[in-house]
Amino acid sequence: MQENIWISILKANKLMRSPDEVTAFENALASIADRPQDEDLPDLHLILDDRCEQPEVMFSLIHFLESFDVSAQIQAFVTVVPQLMLVASEWTRILHSRILNDGDACRLYRDTLHSLNSQEPNFVRQLLEESASYNLNKREPKLELAR
Repeated sequence: MQENIWISILKANKLMRSPDEVTAFENALASIADRPQDEDLPDLHLILDDRCEQPEVMFSLIHFLESFDVSAQIQAFVTVVPQLMLVASEWTRILHSRILNDGDACRLYRDTLHSLNSQEPNFVRQLLEESASYNLNKREPKLELAR
C-alpha cells in the first residue's frame, strides 16, 4: 500500500525549522483532516517528535488525533507507544496524561493495554497499564462498609 502523500509531507516537515516547513505541515494536516482515516492513526502518532521547533503547531496534530473515535485513537497509541517513546517521549507523556484525565477514555485505555499486554507483554505498555489502573483507583469512590 502506498503511503499517503500528506503523511509523507507531515514527516518531512515535522521539525518545523522554517516558516515554509510550518506552512507545509499545516496544509498537509488540513488536507488529512478533510478525509480522516482510522488506518492513518499509527502513522499520524509517529509524526510527533520532541525536536519540533513549533510545539504550538504540533499541538494541532494532538487535537486532530483526539478528534477520532476514542477507541481507534487509543488502539493506535498503545500499538505505537514503544516506537513513539524513542523520538517523542514528551508528546507521549502529554497524550498519556490527556487520556488519564478522561475517566471513560482511561478505562478503555487500561482495558486495551491489559488485552495487548496479555497477548504480547511489553514493559512500557505494562507501566502505562499500571498508571491507568492507579489513576482509576484514585478516582473511584471507595465504598465504606456500614458498621
